[in-house]
Amino acid sequence: MDDKKKVAIIGTGFVGMSCAYALLNQNACDELVLIDKIELKAKGEAMDLNHSLAFSPAEMLIYNGDYSDCADADIIVLAAGVNQKDGETRIDLLKRNAEVFKTIIAPVLQSGFGGIFLIATNPVDIMTHITWHLSGFEATRVIGTGTSLDTARLRYLLGHYFEISPKNIHAYVIGEHGDSEMIPWSQAMVGTKPILSVCKNYKDLTEIEDEVKFAAQEIIKAKNATYYGIGMALVRIIKAILNNENSIITASALLNGQYGTDGVFAGVPSIINRNGIRDTVELELTENEHKLFLGSCNFLKSTVRNII
Repeated sequence: MDDKKKVAIIGTGFVGMSCAYALLNQNACDELVLIDKIELKAKGEAMDLNHSLAFSPAEMLIYNGDYSDCADADIIVLAAGVNQKDGETRIDLLKRNAEVFKTIIAPVLQSGFGGIFLIATNPVDIMTHITWHLSGFEATRVIGTGTSLDTARLRYLLGHYFEISPKNIHAYVIGEHGDSEMIPWSQAMVGTKPILSVCKNYKDLTEIEDEVKFAAQEIIKAKNATYYGIGMALVRIIKAILNNENSIITASALLNGQYGTDGVFAGVPSIINRNGIRDTVELELTENEHKLFLGSCNFLKSTVRNII
């Protein structure tokens, strides 16, 4: 493999283009191809991005293409699918988006693609499982954005609460990217101090947890969709892969015995490098936290069984 870093984005809606725009601004790859069932849309988006190159730190080749252009891509970002409606859960999206993926994965494989799938389409844990199932790839090369955005939301809110930079908050949201997700507060740290020892008012933490869990619904009510945050989360994962960072990100990964469960993709702290998910980091959960996490995983398992 040469040193060229190529990313293909399938789906040029709000999420796909938020990712593309962030890639351009962060100079995160050398080549970017946009693919959409509406070819004219992808063409227009590529033109618009190209016209901003004079203002960008990037020297990037940007163009619209088709599935044949996936052959030599390092990463394919799957951002295609129908939008989440106001009042609709991520699980409600499942059957419609599963059908969309069936029409995408087959031609991608026919191109000879051998890189890493990165999935953003909701419900992301299940869509990641479906991508793994349809592609036949090793699970380490099929990654969902998982609870990466939820974790970022949590760190932002905790940073605001403690008046500390979110970068110095070490806390995770794990499980489903959805209503059953949970926060292992026993493992949350502000700087080097456990949050539970710094914050004595557990009610405040419960309110923060609810705010994290229902943030997407609030944004959808206000502006019909969420896309900037997940676009940035995608680029964070892309950079971890392309730069071989071995960074820990709460991505959707296949569990094989970790946390006492297996056969399910769920958001967990994962070590990500050039080969995909190198390993997962198993948090030391309390008995109640472990119960909540397993409940989230079992919910995902039962849902997947009805689809695959």
